[in-house]
Amino acid sequence: MPIPLVNSIASWFLKKRFHQIELFLKYPNEVQNELLFQLLSTAKDTEIGKKYDFASISTYDTFCERIPISSYEDCQDMIERSRRGEHNIFWPSPIKWFAKSSGTTNAKSKFIPVSTESLEDCHYAASKDLLCMYLNNNEDSQLFTGKSLRLGGSKELYKENGTVFGDLSAILIDNMPFWAEFSSTPSSKVSLMSDWEVKMKAIVEETRNENVTSLAGVPSWMLVLLNTILETTGKDNLFDIWPNLEVYFHGGVSFVPYVDQYKAILPKPDFKYYEIYNASEGFFAIQDQNNSSELLLMLDYGIFYEFIPMDTYGTANQKIIPLSAVEIGKNYAVIITTNAGLWRYKIGDTVRFTSISPYRIKVSGRTKHHINAFGEELIIENAEDALREVCFSTNAEIVDYTAAPIFMNGKDKGSHEWLIEFKTPPQNLKVFNELLDTKLKSLNSDYEAKRLNNMTLNMPTVHIARERLFYDWLKQHDKLGGQHKIPRLSNSREYIDELLSLNITS
Repeated sequence: MPIPLVNSIASWFLKKRFHQIELFLKYPNEVQNELLFQLLSTAKDTEIGKKYDFASISTYDTFCERIPISSYEDCQDMIERSRRGEHNIFWPSPIKWFAKSSGTTNAKSKFIPVSTESLEDCHYAASKDLLCMYLNNNEDSQLFTGKSLRLGGSKELYKENGTVFGDLSAILIDNMPFWAEFSSTPSSKVSLMSDWEVKMKAIVEETRNENVTSLAGVPSWMLVLLNTILETTGKDNLFDIWPNLEVYFHGGVSFVPYVDQYKAILPKPDFKYYEIYNASEGFFAIQDQNNSSELLLMLDYGIFYEFIPMDTYGTANQKIIPLSAVEIGKNYAVIITTNAGLWRYKIGDTVRFTSISPYRIKVSGRTKHHINAFGEELIIENAEDALREVCFSTNAEIVDYTAAPIFMNGKDKGSHEWLIEFKTPPQNLKVFNELLDTKLKSLNSDYEAKRLNNMTLNMPTVHIARERLFYDWLKQHDKLGGQHKIPRLSNSREYIDELLSLNITS
């Protein structure tokens, strides 16, 4: 298809879609309220709809009173029945696809339902919106003169009882429209390879001679691929391979620990980075401005949002609030009701609102991935902001890390233990440790209070991990590629003790 024609089509779609986006920007709470009752009406004759009498729910308050907050464990039996081929349990249209969740490194897998509606009206709609927003902000873009290098999960799709499960990225690639396949590399055959290391080599061979204009994938695994391409080609930076490369669309994990390494291999000041916030459960937010870390919450993808303030999360005083009641700067757990039949479902993520007109957010962490063994409430956002500044001050670069508490033992006070794999280690680990502690105090008043005069917490301990420790640990657990990630912070020592036992240099 000629490039001018592609740009004309994209421009037409952009203008049409922006009218719809402007509607939820102007009337966000009305759009969300209408969406809620559409979902209830659509599912009123399902098993769960009859159980809670969706047909008689006419107010948000009634919705809250009648339908409980749920976790995966609460839904698991219904989902397993659906996977075995039963229909009309929690959503009226047949559920054919289930995304095998990789949002956690626990051995136990989650199978998140993906309906036709969520596939089309959420995931694929978001992909088009992302392009629309990028092109709207960059009118001189030459995005469509080349291809997008996409990096999906390393798991194949598995069929069972007439249903299909696999990584969300594999489901999306397997069902993508022809225009997306035409403009992407590598081929679907290579993208869906199950062996991560074989797949890496195949991607390098397929993409090194393509005209790649954009990248799309999880930062940690994309960095592995890009460094492999540089090593294979012997080039210094990616523009020597793909001179027309202009943007990287990323999501899945925080970009903060990786940004400096990307800038080193993409050394153009005008190169663009666009962040997205998606998960197996849905596509939630998109960066809608150049050079911004704020994400616009997308309100018309068939997802109704609620939030739990983290200062009440899991307590007897836990509060659940609608979007209209959120405040800037507060940390919230995200609750969703979706067009795939998840009802008031805890996805496990936490966000912080940076704006309420329009609603923009930053992803601040996970409800389970924080350290609060001593009341310090250390979240991933604190950790990654601190590490980035300390690395800048010490000329260090981080590959991966994890941290956990050292629990009190008799008269010994508690502390935090960090295991960090460096690409470039600091010259003085003691100075790095002290700067990290100081920066965490400045970012987190609870941590600062517990560290005051070593009242509750002693100085943290930092260990240097051997090269490829985290990669080897993920490989050992069959979790290479996709959205698999290291648990950055944990309230238990489950992960760090296993990693420390593997941290033996040859």
